[in-house]
Amino acid sequence: MTRSNGGNGGPEKAVLAGLALRDVPRGVVDDHLDELTKLVEAAGGTVAGSIIARRPAPDPATYLGKGKVAEVEALVRDTGAALVVFDDDLSPAQVRNLEAAIKVKIIDRSGLILDIFARRARTREAKTQVELAQLKYLLPRLTRQWSHFSRQAGGIGGARRGAGETQLEVDRRMVRDRIARLGEDLKKIERTRDTQRRGRKSAFTVALVGYTNAGKSTLFNRLTGGNAEAMDQLFATLDAKLQRSYYATPRETVIIDTVGFIRKLPHHLVASFRSTMEESVGADLVLHVMDASHPQLREQRDVADAVLGELGVPPENIVEVYNKIDRLDGPLPLFSKRDAVLVSAITGQGIERLMDLVRNRELAGGEILDLELPAGDAKLLARLHEIADVQSQSARDQFVDVTAWIPMAAIHLFSPYVVESGPARARS
Repeated sequence: MTRSNGGNGGPEKAVLAGLALRDVPRGVVDDHLDELTKLVEAAGGTVAGSIIARRPAPDPATYLGKGKVAEVEALVRDTGAALVVFDDDLSPAQVRNLEAAIKVKIIDRSGLILDIFARRARTREAKTQVELAQLKYLLPRLTRQWSHFSRQAGGIGGARRGAGETQLEVDRRMVRDRIARLGEDLKKIERTRDTQRRGRKSAFTVALVGYTNAGKSTLFNRLTGGNAEAMDQLFATLDAKLQRSYYATPRETVIIDTVGFIRKLPHHLVASFRSTMEESVGADLVLHVMDASHPQLREQRDVADAVLGELGVPPENIVEVYNKIDRLDGPLPLFSKRDAVLVSAITGQGIERLMDLVRNRELAGGEILDLELPAGDAKLLARLHEIADVQSQSARDQFVDVTAWIPMAAIHLFSPYVVESGPARARS
């Protein structure tokens, strides 16, 4: 979404501001601002310039310090920028002081990410999650005028959902009431998700997780033969997407594409999107997809690991997948795990090895059996469908012939009816 700048059409111009603490290398700060640039572009804006302040600690009043604030004001004036985006979260007092000094809209990283999510939200669940996160973010900032957030000309920081679009004079009580209602709506949506998960519990689920723009959606399309939107842009995917595997597997296999992670991901956003992210918690296998060619690969890996740990994903369920190996100039860094898989979702390199890993995980803990069940024992057949992955079933005289993957713990229930047990047969 774009808005006019000083009467000229085109993207909204932004100046970026970052802080380099004395123990942080300048290169790391530069990389953070590069990522912030991509976030601004994802929100429909363009970067007119950037300023980095080096301090031992953030200034309590202005974050950057009076001298750097004056430099930012001058850069804004020279470039005609409509807003300043800070790479870290700001306090309400800092925002007020900065707006008074610079005289343009001030947004921090969390506000920018929430804005992008608001623009990208399509489903009812995503819209509910985004509005809830926005209101929790705005609640402590209600000392400022709501009109600051209501400049509805399409500018960055102006994408809001729900009551805030029309009700500018809203007090804390009304916001808390709205947060409570959204929370209840989200619980209902989560219950629906739980029901959907139970409905596919016999299927083997594979969740794709990782840093945003690591190529998860491209890999999703490769594994499913699908056409999910895959762009070279941060947060191209917000809603979890589910589709059956395109490749032959011994069990019914569902691939799940999830929202990407990012450094300094707003806490309220993590909390609000927990139901979407929990697709990875309940998955049988979690593929941690990483951009093997990215210069900050290790930091991105650590960020995603931290979020997965916060969500409670069991480490034994996670397999590292290093994507974009077609872009690698040299060997993969030594910190990768021994069982990591190297792939290129674009060229297909390494995909068969990845699918072999998926197949082996599917067969672990169970066995594919051919069964001959009594046709009149409906209870036994229902129990089989409840706990097993039934691949085929046909009636014959007084029997029902079934081929199914059965968990080891339940094989004894059906051992009297086994006709043949052999090597795994893959689904086509």
